[in-house]
Amino acid sequence: MNKSYDIIVVGTGVAGCFAALNLPPDKSVLIITKASLLDSDSYLAQGGICVLKDEEDYSLFFEDTMRAGHYQNNRESVETMIRSSQTVIADLMAYGVRFSCQNGELSYTREGAHQANRILHYEDITGQEITGTLLRHVIEKENIAIREHTTMIDLLCRENTCEGMILKTSTGEYEPVFAKNIILASGGIGGIYKHTTNFSHITGDSIGIALKHHIQLQNINLIQIHPTTLYSPKPGRRFLISESVRGEGALLYNKAKERFVNELLARDVLTNKIYKQMKKDKMPYVWLSMKDITKCDIRKRFPNIYRHCLMAGYDALNEYIPVVPAQHYFMGGIRVDLNSKTSMKHLYAVGETCCNGVHGANRLASNSLLESLVFAKRAARTIADNQQASEGRKIESLSSKKLEDVYGIDWNTYDHIDSYFSSLMENIRGEIEKKSRKELHNEWNYNHFKCG
Repeated sequence: MNKSYDIIVVGTGVAGCFAALNLPPDKSVLIITKASLLDSDSYLAQGGICVLKDEEDYSLFFEDTMRAGHYQNNRESVETMIRSSQTVIADLMAYGVRFSCQNGELSYTREGAHQANRILHYEDITGQEITGTLLRHVIEKENIAIREHTTMIDLLCRENTCEGMILKTSTGEYEPVFAKNIILASGGIGGIYKHTTNFSHITGDSIGIALKHHIQLQNINLIQIHPTTLYSPKPGRRFLISESVRGEGALLYNKAKERFVNELLARDVLTNKIYKQMKKDKMPYVWLSMKDITKCDIRKRFPNIYRHCLMAGYDALNEYIPVVPAQHYFMGGIRVDLNSKTSMKHLYAVGETCCNGVHGANRLASNSLLESLVFAKRAARTIADNQQASEGRKIESLSSKKLEDVYGIDWNTYDHIDSYFSSLMENIRGEIEKKSRKELHNEWNYNHFKCG
């Protein structure tokens, strides 16, 4: 007998967890994750989360987001995100999320392309604090089942309606599961690149499967490169040196230890400046100096970054650190509306998996956690508001042969699963390149090729 749920959520980052927590408690929910619970890019987020401090900051916050996105943003999405930020922060604090304080008041920091200090943080492990706290609440919920090391292989859909998915379980078996609504929150596409700050298993599965089923995508060629990751000649995930380090006063230097750029430029602009300097110096990195930070104690403000640099052989208090740009974030994704609905019925997408246009062509620092939370909550509330319509849907339990007939499933496709996923990744790369070729004049669209 095939299993059926009210809602299936794919992913255990902040978007997936927050969506699950905002669903009605009387609904059965399954959350799956490809790896372990904590292996999400949300957990790796260092810098912080933006919030509208007061009404006076609204116009600046809006302008900073739009300008960073080269004014290609969806204005309505930006407004929705900013106007919802205070409520989301209140929700997080109610769950027990901690933010750094100074003299008993919340401490706000600033990062590149921000005109004001509006970023809340917890030391330099904000993502870990938020994701870990939300996960603890998810685990406590009796209506939520969690399955680790379980991979979404394909969607079960017909007549542009999503009715379930095929899973590869932790034991390697293939299992059909059905749901009245599905939320894709499986992260971005960093795993398809050689140099990335993302976990290697974050390979854009939802994007590749969406392509396969002709679900609408948007801005798939818009890839963000983070300007400063710790350089290493070894392969593997790059350790991110948070933008908030530069926000607190860290400076960038060339081969001759001369400062060559304004460190608080928007990410795409700064990345181009660094690439040009690396080419000029004939070096695989530039230097970052945290010695120039004078307004805080590095070991207290950035304990995780300080420890990691020490482990890599660099004393951030006394030495320059080699840094290099790396693929970091995906502004494009599955096209959604303000309630995170995709072009397929009963299918939602949130977080880095989706594109609601809020980031435009380039994401403003520390808007990612906020955007994920705001629109994940809206997806959950939309599902709750449409419960009556979903209740009328009857999802049948079908044999393997029936699955082939009803959903067009070809089980032979999954016999060579590595080849199957490789083809999904190649399709994503192909779509990115095809879209990018149409926009040769947009320099920031091509940085991703430099990351392999």
